[in-house]
Amino acid sequence: MIRLADYRMNRNSARATALLAVMLMIPAMPLAGQSLKGSRSSLDLQNRVALQHDFTFLKTSDQVRWFVDRGYLVRVPPGPGYELKRMSYPYARPEVALFISRLGEQYYSACGERLVVTSLTRPTTRQPRNASSRSVHPTGMAMDLRRTNNRGCRSWMESVLLSLESAGVLEATYERNPPHYHVALFPKQYAAYVERRLSDPLDEGQFRYVVRRGDSLWSIARRHGTSLPVLKEANNLRGSQIYPGQVLTVPSVR
Repeated sequence: MIRLADYRMNRNSARATALLAVMLMIPAMPLAGQSLKGSRSSLDLQNRVALQHDFTFLKTSDQVRWFVDRGYLVRVPPGPGYELKRMSYPYARPEVALFISRLGEQYYSACGERLVVTSLTRPTTRQPRNASSRSVHPTGMAMDLRRTNNRGCRSWMESVLLSLESAGVLEATYERNPPHYHVALFPKQYAAYVERRLSDPLDEGQFRYVVRRGDSLWSIARRHGTSLPVLKEANNLRGSQIYPGQVLTVPSVR
């Protein structure tokens, strides 16, 4: 049975895409207590969000093709910052496809290597043996991202995933066999998060700055006539680590 939300997807996807395409905005630090260990409560949340979206858990290859033909799932093509590996079903919800594109760009800019996506939509009859019976991969809202051997890139990726998890827009789990990150994106929550970030008012004299490769907090502060302590306070930064694609609020010197 095809659920109501899937018929609404075509109407809403254009607006969601316009919002998400503006920029993948990531908070600077994860909240204390966030982890990538996975848990029963994490699976509960993923399934609860799938139910809130009224997503269908697809059972067969024919159902996947039916959803693709009607635009509820879209093909995820390889992009400049990421690649797809050994994937039978290169399809996902539109928001997931765009999320991968934006994350891949930022990952490549930060690490100099391409993000590897190893799984997207999987019907329940094609799940691997070690997959949870409660996996949300059959809904098209999940992806698996290969864990790199590069320690710096792992640190960057895990910081980003934990930050977005703390913002309530996804659930991420590190899985060891094989080593990868399982990421369940929450489409409505993510769209609302981006819209909220875009609509946050700025005080007079402030503006948003997108971090580029090679930037540091010190160089940004100096370039825009502010100080390092002021810049860190304006962005709730405890340390000095930043990464390409991060959005900072740059204030005037007080």
